[in-house]
Formats: sequence, C-alpha cells, structure tokens
Amino acid sequence: MGSPEERPVTGSGRPTSRDVARLAGVSHTAVSFVFNGRADGNLSPATQERIRQAAAQLGYRPDPVARGLRSRRTAVIGLVTDEIASSPFAGRLLRGAMDTAWAGEHLILTVDSGGDPAKEDAAVAELLDRRVDGIIYAAMSLRSVRVPEGLHRTHSVLANCLPADDSLPAVIPAERAGGRTAARLLLEQGHRRVALVGGQDDIASVERLRGFRDALRAEGITVPRDWVVRTGGEISGGYEGATRLLEGTPPEVRPTGLFAYNDRVAAGILHAATRLGIAVPGDLSVVGYDDQEHMAAHLAPPLTTVALPHRAMGEAAARLLLDSIATGRTPPATVRRLACPVISRASVGPAPIR
Repeated sequence: MGSPEERPVTGSGRPTSRDVARLAGVSHTAVSFVFNGRADGNLSPATQERIRQAAAQLGYRPDPVARGLRSRRTAVIGLVTDEIASSPFAGRLLRGAMDTAWAGEHLILTVDSGGDPAKEDAAVAELLDRRVDGIIYAAMSLRSVRVPEGLHRTHSVLANCLPADDSLPAVIPAERAGGRTAARLLLEQGHRRVALVGGQDDIASVERLRGFRDALRAEGITVPRDWVVRTGGEISGGYEGATRLLEGTPPEVRPTGLFAYNDRVAAGILHAATRLGIAVPGDLSVVGYDDQEHMAAHLAPPLTTVALPHRAMGEAAARLLLDSIATGRTPPATVRRLACPVISRASVGPAPIR
C-alpha cells in the first residue's frame, strides 16, 4: 500500500480540499486557486492537471454553500414562467436556459405561476429569499407583461415577452422578419394570390402580418382586406378561415398560397383543403408558423413552417443573465430579436398555372 498521502480517503466522510491537496502533493491554497478560477498565472498547467486528477480520484466537489458565502453568489438562477406544464414549447426554452446555465456553472430553479400575478410575485419573493444570483422571467406566448416588482431587486432578463414599463432587457422572436420569411417562401414559388389565416390582435399576429405585407409590397402585391381572415389560433380556426376563402371560389381567382398564423391553424387549413378536394401543394401551398413538436412533421403533407426560436431564446436569456451576474452590471433595457428559421418540408410547391 502507498503512503497516507497517496491513498484516497475512506469512510463515509465527504472528501475535502485538504484531502485533494495531500493526494496531489500541493498546498491547500493551490487547490483553492483551481476551484475558484484563479489558477491561471498562479499555477503551472501540469500542477492544475495533477490537482484535477486528484479531485476526480477522490470524488471531490467544491462545497457550493461555502463557495457562495465567499463569493456572495449561490450559483443558482431562478426561472419564473406561466405555462411550463401546458405549453408544447416550454421544454425547448427551459432546455436552452438550463444547458447554458450549466455550462456557466449554475443551476436553474424553476417555478410555474400558471399566469397568476399573485403567484408570480410570491415566486419572485421566494427566489430572492433563497438568494438566487438572478432571475429569468419567461412567457410561453409573446406578450407584454406586468413586471413583478421583485425583478428590479436582482439581475433579471425577460424571455419571449416584453416589459410593459420598458424596464428590463428582453429576448423575443423576430416576428416581423418571420412574416417576411413566410411570404418569401410563397413568392419564390411564383405565388401572387396569397392570403393569411388565423390569429387575433396579439403582438405576434400584428407583427407577422406586417412582415408578410412588407415582403409582398416589395413585389408590388397587396393583400385584399378580406384575404386576412382572423379566426384565432386553433385547428377549428384554420378550418373555418380556409373554408371561407376557398369554398365555392373558382380556382382562377382564389388564393394559391396561404400563410397560417401557427401550425394548428395550418392543420385546419389542410383538413379543409382535403374536404374541398384541393391538393396541397399541387393546387394550394401552405406555410405554418411555430414548428410545433409532434405536429408539424406529421401532418399530411408534412408542413413547411417558420420555427419559433424557443431554445435559442432560453440560451440567449441565460447568457445575458450570466454576463450580468459576472460583471455586476445591469444590462440596458433593450430588446433582442432572434431569427425564426425556415423548416422546409412538403406543403409548399410552385404556383399552379391557370
């Protein structure tokens, strides 16, 4: 058997940094340098590697409580959101935030408020009592939000929502650009008679329509007023809107391309087209929005859609928050808009020649 300095600790006790120092043959201060991020410039790479190998052999991990007391940080980020349990997109945003936080040596503590303002205030207060390093406040559908007062008492970033008082930085989808992208998908295939189905008076609906009209206007095309059919965001709304536009209308004057407010609306459009004997994409092209998991790729035909960047929003919000925590500076209350990429499948084709 080796000397006591060479043997890993045994028994039920948690290995300490002093155990690591003995096994690596270095000072306790050297171990502290490695695990507090101060090794570069103080220790050679070989010594740093020897310390890390000793720590791995012993199963040593720094005590987060002690480290937090020294740094006045807890290495925990709070995330408050309205619909973790019910939104199909929550997992993507959470995963993006969690992976980024983990890479930055932080954990995320998540609270679902169910959209109740009183619960949001209580959740933020509880997170502050637990001394989290910062908070991400996320919504699962883009909207303007009342900012819980407690968010102004720590580093905070909004994801997929805008502060009603313009007081905090926010990361949101570039919805207007996404609308332009949807229009170009149809324009590039020769479509000139195009319409929009679904949505209401929310921010996303307004911005997507503006972008849609931007791209068409650049080609000298105006969408007739009655070809913007606001029927909500569900499958039934898509079915209703498509039926209103297509049923009983001669092929030579009806739209050849439809932009759906979201993928659920697009599913309703496809159902209506099937009932009316209109082939997609032979007679009618359809562009969705969201890239909703377990839906868009499984429709008939599989849906070409503009994806909402939920994972990227989680990543960007967490990165912005970690930078703020590291520097101690509050980022400016600006809005960062993330691109909405195209997911090409099979619901868009060349405009029919008539």
